[in-house]
Amino acid sequence: MNDISVKALAKINLGLDVLRRREDGYHDVCMVMQTIHLYDRLDIVKNQSGQITMETNLAFLPTNENNLVYKAAKLLCDEFGIKDGIHVNLQKRIPVAAGMAGGSTDAAAVLYGVNKMFDLGLTTRQLMERGVKIGADVPYCIMRGTALAEGIGEKLTQLSPMVKCPILIAKPAINVSTKFVYENLKLDTVTHPDMQQLVADIKAKDLHGIAAHMGNVLESVTIPAYPIIADIKEHMMNHGAVGAMMSGSGPTVFGLFEDEKTAETAYEAIKKTDLAKQVYLTTVYNTVR
Repeated sequence: MNDISVKALAKINLGLDVLRRREDGYHDVCMVMQTIHLYDRLDIVKNQSGQITMETNLAFLPTNENNLVYKAAKLLCDEFGIKDGIHVNLQKRIPVAAGMAGGSTDAAAVLYGVNKMFDLGLTTRQLMERGVKIGADVPYCIMRGTALAEGIGEKLTQLSPMVKCPILIAKPAINVSTKFVYENLKLDTVTHPDMQQLVADIKAKDLHGIAAHMGNVLESVTIPAYPIIADIKEHMMNHGAVGAMMSGSGPTVFGLFEDEKTAETAYEAIKKTDLAKQVYLTTVYNTVR
């Protein structure tokens, strides 16, 4: 196999709780992750250059060792002594620095693609074990589907697939520093979501229950700093969303809808405002590797 094309799917957090700050500076978290059908495309080509190279449609993204795509390719090339060159063409659609694991899912796609292209024989579990060396979200992005993530996000438990529903994605024209959000999080004052009930609602395929029990403690930092996130949530709810919440550390907001028609109306409505720079209408994606 000399080339392969791979989709790198985005994620949202249906629940995000931070339990404690660890001595190593990381935080113990409890999250419910969900893959959605919004994706980047990576075309991976084998060549004779002996080098790892990449290009992308976004000029501001690095195309060297500072990109997780490069790091993922190098990890497998070093471990398995791959001498061929690898070129990756990355076409980004997932909003960048948006709380949707865009960089992590691109890295996961490269691990998956290089494993297939060079017939390395690594299982999904073995790819996940390597992925955590690149980033805490990479193992989940390899696994996909609906999952409970614990530890720093690397301890994963597959959950019952979430009920299929339309999902509206809106990212305002701002970028949020994850470091800023975690440094300013006051764990003693936040309301912690009932993750156990959320998992039960997912198992029951109860969309209204899921919406009622969604929660993201990071909103307590990001929304006061960037009130436009609350404006987008309110706009989605006013246009028929059964629930709306910020994903990850933000600033992307997602809305869950009962039916396609209401979601399409909400999509057209928010596109007419100046609230969001990137708006997508997508759906739940439950296929695992």
